[in-house]
Amino acid sequence: MDTVSVLVLGGNGFIGRHAVASLRRSGHRVIVGSRHAGALGQSVREVKMQRLLRAEDWLALIADVDVVLNCVGILRERPSERYDVIHHRAPAALAGACAATGKRLIHVSALGLSSQARSRFIRSKRDGERAIHAAAPDCVIVRPSLLDGDGGFGARWLRRLASAPVHMVPAGARGRVAALSVRDLGVALARLCGHDDGGARALEFGGPVAMTMREYLAVLRAPHLRAAPCIEIPHWLARLASHLCDLLHWSPYSFGHFELMCADNLPAVNALPAVLGRAPLSVGTGAPRPGAEPEASALGPSSAALR
Repeated sequence: MDTVSVLVLGGNGFIGRHAVASLRRSGHRVIVGSRHAGALGQSVREVKMQRLLRAEDWLALIADVDVVLNCVGILRERPSERYDVIHHRAPAALAGACAATGKRLIHVSALGLSSQARSRFIRSKRDGERAIHAAAPDCVIVRPSLLDGDGGFGARWLRRLASAPVHMVPAGARGRVAALSVRDLGVALARLCGHDDGGARALEFGGPVAMTMREYLAVLRAPHLRAAPCIEIPHWLARLASHLCDLLHWSPYSFGHFELMCADNLPAVNALPAVLGRAPLSVGTGAPRPGAEPEASALGPSSAALR
């Protein structure tokens, strides 16, 4: 693995922190890109995505690095942070700057970005992928499934829900997730940063087991607790609740997540084992071990992941 200089955008966030730690353990030079650079100390660069909407706006920020790893994402909009800007227009401008200067770009996206989605969160992520690929055909796009681990807003909420006396899930939440450890994602991103094969690709990552949300909550539940009964919330009520949560900025539950739960959120071909060089970690307190039999059609390893 080559030693490289990496600018990690969103390096103080859930995914970014784990990527930064793995990059540093591997001996790479890391610069953290953050909107709150002044409070974070050295090796941090102020990056305000909403102000970086042209390729030339990025040139000074990426001039001294070999690789840019974009881990930036927002769950909900604020007056200064809009989905279209943070997930689409700014990353597209970054891709143009990377293509013009020969910098490698690794962009963290998500699984389940259906063209039929009505959520603006999902549509902005999908539009961002398309624009990035058009501007920088050699970029690497990483699409993880649901993430579990310390420090994650959504992961923390799901663990709290798992410990509740009763589990409540939308009636339409029949889709399966291949939840993976954010530590594994951090390691995989660090390896991708240090492995330049010159090929564009989209890599889909998932954990070792495919589960519905109902099954996932059971896996997250502490072993000393009795199994919780599950109540299915009517589809219309679950959708209304998602809009209310978006309006109130309460909990990680959103209309985007409501839509994602209604369909499988699995990698078509799981590239994570090949990138890690081992089986992915299991998630949750009651999770099957990595040697457990996964669903081969959804979670089979890709020998071409690092081709």
